[in-house]
Amino acid sequence: MIKALIYIITLILTIWALDGVDLNKFFKQSRIYQARIIYLFIAISLSYLVTNFLYDFCMNFQIVK
Repeated sequence: MIKALIYIITLILTIWALDGVDLNKFFKQSRIYQARIIYLFIAISLSYLVTNFLYDFCMNFQIVK
């Protein structure tokens, strides 16, 4: 349950952070849908990595205590 909540929060933050990056410079003019799919994959991948890191970090910190 807590991992799902962390995932949702990091997904929102990742999308917000990626709005500051202009990924359209890397794609051709007519490739709008491919750019959006890559944007979505990058956001999901980053939020997955950050969620796993934070969750594992918290679990290891509780074991050390």
